[in-house]
Amino acid sequence: MFSILTPMRLFAVATLTPVVLIGAAAIWGGIWIVAALLFLSALTATLDEAVHHITPPTAESEFPAASWLSVTLGVCHFGLLLLVVSALANHPFSLPAKIGLFIAAGFFFGQVSNSNAHELIHRGGRGMHRLGKWVYISLLFGHHTSAHVLVHHRYVATRDDPSTSRLGESYYRFAPRAWRGSFRKGLTAETERQSRIGTPAYLHPYVNYVGGAVLFIGFASIIGGVSGALLYIALASFATSQLLLSDYIQHYGLMRAVVNGRPEPVNARHSWNSPHWFSSAVMLNAPRHSDHHAHPARTFNTLIIPEDSPMLPRSLPMMATLALFPKRWRRIMDPLAAQWSAR
Repeated sequence: MFSILTPMRLFAVATLTPVVLIGAAAIWGGIWIVAALLFLSALTATLDEAVHHITPPTAESEFPAASWLSVTLGVCHFGLLLLVVSALANHPFSLPAKIGLFIAAGFFFGQVSNSNAHELIHRGGRGMHRLGKWVYISLLFGHHTSAHVLVHHRYVATRDDPSTSRLGESYYRFAPRAWRGSFRKGLTAETERQSRIGTPAYLHPYVNYVGGAVLFIGFASIIGGVSGALLYIALASFATSQLLLSDYIQHYGLMRAVVNGRPEPVNARHSWNSPHWFSSAVMLNAPRHSDHHAHPARTFNTLIIPEDSPMLPRSLPMMATLALFPKRWRRIMDPLAAQWSAR
């Protein structure tokens, strides 16, 4: 099986199949909605558990293929967003069908589009970075483009990073704190950067982030009126909640030691990882988080899982479900985080 399904083919199948399924679901509904839901939930979880395989990193020669896939996903994102909002607002689907489509599309935008936008904003090319930025803007989370690079990567695993979850903190407390904190600290960091390079105020990235969000909400209202705008905001919020949930899980309780008044350098011990092959492919290796923080410029297909790195007990999507139940989450994760903190 794996000799036929090479790593890059696996990434393409795992990420582009839901594009087709959700597109068909938005147009025809019915069994396509069920198929999209099952692919992004039950099938992914089953393959993670049934197939014990760790996808090896690919060579740098695969970089063009990785770039092609990221750009394709970025472009498809906007088409799917238009289709889904239009279907939810205007198509005479039944209420259960619309709920199913909303959840399936939300899973895609939250797990695939978010992961791909994250990949794109780390790319050196201006065009790819802009594409990732506009994907985030379309999900009403544009400021993440600045906050992730300028704040999170610098202050990760410290209390100065809004996106680092603290030991004992529930997801429900973390999410609003992380959203507000990343917006404010991203704004401060970006304003300082823009001042250093002499950028006019009207070209400040946050003008794009806020103005772009208003623009997309306006498009949604044109497509489906007030209900279209509200459905769009709800869909973007659902997708963003999954990005915040991913941050919550991948940094829970892991803090950098302070040495001579300064945090120690970031290393593999400061991010949780997951080796599960299929969900990793769906999320473009986002669960290989330690290596990403060590080498932010590496493309998703070249990331590895360092030996001395914290491992989640189950796949990232399974842990995301567990994190919604704070008492059960803490019962499992607090002892693991304490063990890593004591090393």
